[in-house]
Amino acid sequence: MAENATTTDERTMRRARRQALIDAGVNPYPIASEVTAHAAELDEKYAELADGTDTEDVVSVAGRIRALRKQGKVAFIVLEDVSGSIQLFCRHDVLGDEGWALLANLDLGDILGATGTVLRTRRGQLSVSPTSLTVLSKSLRPLPEKFHGLTDREVRYRQRYVDLIMNPEVRDVFRRRSQIISLIRRYMEAEGYMEVETPMMHAILGGANARPFVTHFNALDRDFYLRIATELPLKRLIVGGMERVFEIGRQFRNEGMDLTHNPEFTSMEAYCAYSDLEGMKRLSEGLFKAIAREVCGCEEGHEVVTFQGQQIDMSGTWASRPLAEIASECVGEHVDMDTPVEHLRELCERHGIEAQPSWGAGKLLFELYDELGEKTIVNPTFVCDYPEEVSPLSKRKAEDPRLTDRFELVIAGHEYANAFSELNDPVDQAGRFAEQVAAKGLGDDEAMGYDYDYVRALEYGMPPAGGIGYGIDRMIMLFCDQPAIRDVLLFPAMKPETITKADIEAQVAGVVTDNAAASVDAIAEDSEKVTAAAAEGPAALDAGIDRDAALALLAEHNHEEFHIEHGETVGGVMRQFALQMDPDNADFWEVVGILHDLDWEEHADDPVGHTVYAADLLRAAGGSEELVRVIQSHNSMNNPELPVPELPMEKVLFAVDELTGLIGAAVIMRPSKSVMDFEVKSLKKKFKDKRFAAGCNRDVIRQGAELCGWELDELFSRTIDAMKAIAPDRDTFGK
Repeated sequence: MAENATTTDERTMRRARRQALIDAGVNPYPIASEVTAHAAELDEKYAELADGTDTEDVVSVAGRIRALRKQGKVAFIVLEDVSGSIQLFCRHDVLGDEGWALLANLDLGDILGATGTVLRTRRGQLSVSPTSLTVLSKSLRPLPEKFHGLTDREVRYRQRYVDLIMNPEVRDVFRRRSQIISLIRRYMEAEGYMEVETPMMHAILGGANARPFVTHFNALDRDFYLRIATELPLKRLIVGGMERVFEIGRQFRNEGMDLTHNPEFTSMEAYCAYSDLEGMKRLSEGLFKAIAREVCGCEEGHEVVTFQGQQIDMSGTWASRPLAEIASECVGEHVDMDTPVEHLRELCERHGIEAQPSWGAGKLLFELYDELGEKTIVNPTFVCDYPEEVSPLSKRKAEDPRLTDRFELVIAGHEYANAFSELNDPVDQAGRFAEQVAAKGLGDDEAMGYDYDYVRALEYGMPPAGGIGYGIDRMIMLFCDQPAIRDVLLFPAMKPETITKADIEAQVAGVVTDNAAASVDAIAEDSEKVTAAAAEGPAALDAGIDRDAALALLAEHNHEEFHIEHGETVGGVMRQFALQMDPDNADFWEVVGILHDLDWEEHADDPVGHTVYAADLLRAAGGSEELVRVIQSHNSMNNPELPVPELPMEKVLFAVDELTGLIGAAVIMRPSKSVMDFEVKSLKKKFKDKRFAAGCNRDVIRQGAELCGWELDELFSRTIDAMKAIAPDRDTFGK
């Protein structure tokens, strides 16, 4: 990301002050510094110190300069350390000429050490009067100015170090995260569980249904999977006689990102021999209440926390409710596994839930709960008795084998834990593994492999056991009142940042090693893009083709109704985005959307040439170079010679092209055939089901969300809203 002129000038001046320190014999990056006190400790110790009082107590403090003000022979510096802020009351006569001269080369953001005596000024400010100052780290890059904390989410996540400097409340979230994880460990150990560590790399995919990350193990010359769950290794330990085990650790799932999902996440799985679901319920209640008391300050018996404006009451005994009971409340009549399939299908259609012909009673019942019921749950609830049809790896209930001995813990409309009475029949387990292998053979890349060793372990005998998995990151979100998983991950997954040659050159400027300048080309290729559209700034852009001409041009080169409808849809969606982001150029955005696939029908067999052919057609029709560039950018993943998306409209086009097709395909499956009752939750299900609209590239949609700096949920919501806004002018979004 190229620097703006102001930042570049400031960095140049800071480099000059760094050099001035070196020229004066001052090392701006010394090895260590003694710190004998922190700001909070001084505040507590000297709380009773009277105004205008000096002490002879000598302390050494250190921190980042957050404020610097000189008044004649006096200077005030505010240092911020991990505990808070402390003022340095600097006096020329105390520091001496050499120490006073140092102030001229200090900047906001520098890390400074100070040794001196404690005092309280006449205005009541606790301070340290330094007798010596030591530059511990010269800051060459200015902190953001005029901030009440960083507000750009992408910058916050990508440059978390700046976010932590600028926003003390963010530091507090991660302090509490550490506190919560520490408490979880202590709680589990107090309950008699032993923490263990199991491999991060698995030769066989298992423990959950998820798409894995694959790595190559050179020493064995074979591929391994980064683990998607710890279930199977932990249950091997139960076989081996370790009656209570747990593991907190990272899992890796090669899937999408949204408000509650990140490809790399932290979970805890726990297994207890001779236990069952009731034992897992007691464990969960006790753990969550302990966190509420210790981290959120709740009193015992009154564990109430606030999450996104909702009061979550964790006190008392938590409700346990059958899934069918919740579904019944939502549809206004009693439904269960004995309800005729035809009637369950009618209820789904009545509530706008698209039902597949192959679904049985269990799947239909689950969909009614999942679409209508889960989001209504506020206080902690164990949702029990999941149909076997949607729980293929769960132990069946003895009294009704159509249901399983499983619960999900739901709070504020989200799942926080998934628990089972663990399957310990090796014959049953072998059969289910074989079914998973068959599913993988049919193209299910989330299906598990056949784990011979795990079945062998069960053949030795595993005692009955209860098992549970918790999403630690979601728990942190709940107890820290954070809306998105990225807000509780120090370094969430991000698309790699584009670094230009100019960025590298600015960093190595002045480096005195041999061949430093010559190395710049090897460090980074020049990826700077200068576009006419960017040069125009806020001025209105001219496509050279108006909407009517664009529609006529689209129809001239496309004869299949689907392609014409797709162009019209993307055009309308682009206009809706422009009205929020770039209203002066809404006409331009719409023309871009209409014509983005102008040459697709005529050259569908040449994805590399897609938009290259269109460029000639656009120019011949009077289209501007700005129009050509924006349209070509959305095919850069197939043709590296084309410009990559950089402008907001280019990023949005990249994101919504495939997505509008997926939404259109989902909408025509609905009983209403309308987008007006279509919701994000339904889209997320279709997005995850790779067999549905298989031609829609999910990876491109994910990349588009990243380009725009949005979570998948936000992209989905915005695009659905845009399609609803243009729906009154359309009969359908696909056929």
